[in-house]
Amino acid sequence: MSFIWPQMLAALVLLPLLVLLYLWLLRRRRRATVRLASIAIARQALGRGPGWRRHLPPALMLLALAALLLALARPTATLTLPLAERTIILAMDVSGSMRAEDVKPNRLVAAQEAARAFVASLPREVRVGVVSFAGTAAVVQAPTTSRDDVFAAIERFQLQRGTAIGSGIVLSLATLFPQAGIDIQQVTGQRPMPRMLGDPDKPKDFSPVAPGSYGSAAMILLTDGQRTTGPDPIDAAKMAADRGIRVYTVGVGTTQGEIIGFEGWSMRVRLDEDTLRQIAQMTLGEYFYAGTAEDLKKVYERLSARMVVERKETEVTALFAGLGALLALVASALSLWWFGRVA
Repeated sequence: MSFIWPQMLAALVLLPLLVLLYLWLLRRRRRATVRLASIAIARQALGRGPGWRRHLPPALMLLALAALLLALARPTATLTLPLAERTIILAMDVSGSMRAEDVKPNRLVAAQEAARAFVASLPREVRVGVVSFAGTAAVVQAPTTSRDDVFAAIERFQLQRGTAIGSGIVLSLATLFPQAGIDIQQVTGQRPMPRMLGDPDKPKDFSPVAPGSYGSAAMILLTDGQRTTGPDPIDAAKMAADRGIRVYTVGVGTTQGEIIGFEGWSMRVRLDEDTLRQIAQMTLGEYFYAGTAEDLKKVYERLSARMVVERKETEVTALFAGLGALLALVASALSLWWFGRVA
């Protein structure tokens, strides 16, 4: 726990002074008691004393004051909180190597099934978009809360040649930040529309933010190979890091390399784990490896738990203030009940 105004903690020195004042008042009260002829008469006059009940209301009031003094310092704590609004982009590899059958029934089908289960497990208010990439990248589904539209987009995947991991990241960023003016001509092969003079959507000057600081969106990147075309994935990851987007990378298939056939072509594919780890590290995401279909499902289950909550430094002043008010109320109520007075 930390404090926004730590200098206010100096007020806590009042607490031991109040304890000493309370003890002094108790001693003074004893001295003011009328002296009686014998102990028996004194006991008869005083009757059974309140015992521990005498000290409980003051003790609760002291705790209430301590909580209120801590609230003055504006305490903060790192809490795990549910996200009220979030957008998740699934960037999925649809290169020809995804037809390999080392992950049953094949890599693409296993990835589709796991992605559908992942999307179904998300809260309804989470928006999901789908980007596919091979030699180029394409937005298969713009971010939406409609699960049926996302499922349909996942089913529409068509295998192509090439693996442009960087293109998938750049187009995902352009989908998350449509007003940022990110150049996507290289990653989609499409020429950008010319902007009109005075266009209100003209991008503003970009200022990098801390990696992982943008809590309203995240990216999940799945691939089974290594870059063969398109922009450098590390450069693309730097763009994501500068915008605060966490990229969670998922590697599928073999790390040793495998020769597969695709449309009469033979190709050797190997998962580039080093690059995927570096992308995740740069963006403060996490890398997962899935060697089987069951592993892939477990990866998406773990990702689902991460996508709906976040650990955030949060001010908890209201919590301490409420606790102080509650303790003061209980102390006053007990004092009225037992002694007929508040003080």
